[in-house]
Amino acid sequence: MASRSNISVLFDEIDWLQKVIDQVIRSYLLQEGHERHWLDIPPPDLDSETAPYALIVKKWGLDLFNRLAIALCLAPHLRPEALDIFFGKNQIYDRGFTEFGGAVDKNHSGFIPTGQTLCFLLSATDDEMRPTVENILSRQNLLFREAVLHLAATDENMPRFNGILGLSQWWLHYFLTGEKLPIEHRSDFPAQRITSPQDWDDIVLDDLVMDQVAEIHTWLEHGDTLMDDWGLRHKIKPGYRALFHGPPGTGKTLTATLLGKTSGREVYRIDLSMVVSKYIGETEKNLSAVFRMARDKNWILFFDEADALFGKRTAANSSNDRHANQQTAHLLQQIEDFPGVVILASNLRANMDEAFTRRFQSIIHFNMPSAEERYQLWQNAFSGTCTLSEDIDLYQIAEDYELSGGAIINILRYCALSAIRREDTVVSRQELFTGIKREFKKENKTVMIKP
Repeated sequence: MASRSNISVLFDEIDWLQKVIDQVIRSYLLQEGHERHWLDIPPPDLDSETAPYALIVKKWGLDLFNRLAIALCLAPHLRPEALDIFFGKNQIYDRGFTEFGGAVDKNHSGFIPTGQTLCFLLSATDDEMRPTVENILSRQNLLFREAVLHLAATDENMPRFNGILGLSQWWLHYFLTGEKLPIEHRSDFPAQRITSPQDWDDIVLDDLVMDQVAEIHTWLEHGDTLMDDWGLRHKIKPGYRALFHGPPGTGKTLTATLLGKTSGREVYRIDLSMVVSKYIGETEKNLSAVFRMARDKNWILFFDEADALFGKRTAANSSNDRHANQQTAHLLQQIEDFPGVVILASNLRANMDEAFTRRFQSIIHFNMPSAEERYQLWQNAFSGTCTLSEDIDLYQIAEDYELSGGAIINILRYCALSAIRREDTVVSRQELFTGIKREFKKENKTVMIKP
């Protein structure tokens, strides 16, 4: 038998879903044909199918309950009218059936399933099926571990199954086209890949910092050999954990990026706005998803401003304090169990919980560059098409103004834009000092320009 198109396979799943819904409602409301059971309605045979959805079902060995959950979440995208039956009214109360669950949205006129909707389909006529529902909608279920499905969080005092049950756009695209988009295109993946055209010659760090960075690079190159061939797997935990701390603009992000570039690994910066949640348990769940997706990818995970996630624990004087401390402990365990390389960055080491810092293999302080280092940074910055006027004493500038490498690059950008407006490539003394003033003003600092 020839394999059918991707969309035909998905529509067959929704056809099956509709038959199941019809039978469950008949059985629940004791309508004509109520004596039959929905389990007697066989799902489509996928044995000979090669569509992406069919391949996943077979690869993961998904049972009909998990397939029903996926079909329920496919329907609003592909055939929303398949769920219109759930808009039926309870004649006794002249309102919708509470047990159907569901949600409505101003941007979608159809029925949007919730966890309660799946619960109704599986257990409305058999209370013994409730544990099965719990398993399907748990974080441990494969569909949630692989981020195929997601159950929206609810307020603490609301039933958990009231959350909208949805299908990942990434997986929907794959089921329809067979194309796997880059991981950063997944709406549920709170990270962005970071790259840089720069190389190690473009960054100026003191010898101690470079020695510590070299240790991380050695681990990236030879970690597997140490763990497996040297037998250290039985003695130390897998992975490598480093803390970069120091003022902004001192090279923490660039160093993490270059470690990935020179070792042939992708570096992903975690978007904390997508990780941290006000809902109890959601931050831990979001972070678990990050580590789960990265586990076998050989990535470097970079947490910028990490003290927002891994800050100091406080005395447990309230339930909120206890939850925050539990969250910190959970994140610590996630970091410790991750077999890859994790780099946390913070402006202040003192903000970090000591339980984390004790478990770092490297704690590297990116201090403000010395005058000699600043001189090298200034030279690197203005070594291309954009140059400085001959009347500028660059070494004196480096001595007089304590600026980070990031700040110097900002000044380069300002000066280059100013020069090109004049249709020139040479930066004047006034333009340079204006750029310096602008950088100090960002930190509410005043600076005296020396003649």
